[in-house]
Amino acid sequence: MTGFILQITQTGTMVADSLNNAAATMTPPVEQSISLWEMAVKGGPILYPIAILSIAAFYIFFERYITIRKLSKVDRNFMNQIRDYVHSGNIDSAKALCRNTNTPVSRMIEKGIMRLGKPVKEIEGAIENVGKLEIFKMEKNMNILNSISGIAPMFGFLGTIFGVIKIFYQIAQQNSLEINTISGGLYVKMISSASGLLVGMIAYAAYHYLTFMIDRVINRMEVNAVEFIDLLEEPVKR
Repeated sequence: MTGFILQITQTGTMVADSLNNAAATMTPPVEQSISLWEMAVKGGPILYPIAILSIAAFYIFFERYITIRKLSKVDRNFMNQIRDYVHSGNIDSAKALCRNTNTPVSRMIEKGIMRLGKPVKEIEGAIENVGKLEIFKMEKNMNILNSISGIAPMFGFLGTIFGVIKIFYQIAQQNSLEINTISGGLYVKMISSASGLLVGMIAYAAYHYLTFMIDRVINRMEVNAVEFIDLLEEPVKR
């Protein structure tokens, strides 16, 4: 009788342990969140050059954006006033208007006014040369921004590769293959790739947006240059 009771007790204990184990298995794991700062810290030293590149990209973009936006503002009556001054022979007023406007278009027209009396081809050449200089000024540091869009992802991939090399080195030293070692180290090293890609995408978009703005200014410069050459060939009204 005692043995029978003992067997029942042991069976009950085994059932209780099985239920506890099943309950523990069915309990959903607690998700651990990680902040952006923690991700940045775990990304490793390779994030430092990526951060420097991101700062440079933002600085160049906003500096160029403000500059190009100012240069793109042109009075719609500017060419009409130039036409009136030139046809009336008031060259000094035309030059003063160009200096006060102080835009790529006005500097081109001013150079053309300074060449009045010369052959039209020579005036066109002078205007074209000034236009090239103005375009060069507007594109200042644009090549750096374009380079950042390609270099930043490379730094990110380089950080990931170094991280993978470190993981396999640890596996070789421990002489064991554990999924925690691989996954725990790999997700940290992927942070550098994600950071590099993000900076590269932002720099790429910023570069092409500024290029679009510059193209609009260049188009306005070409239109006004043609208008100026045309007005030189217009008959003067008396």
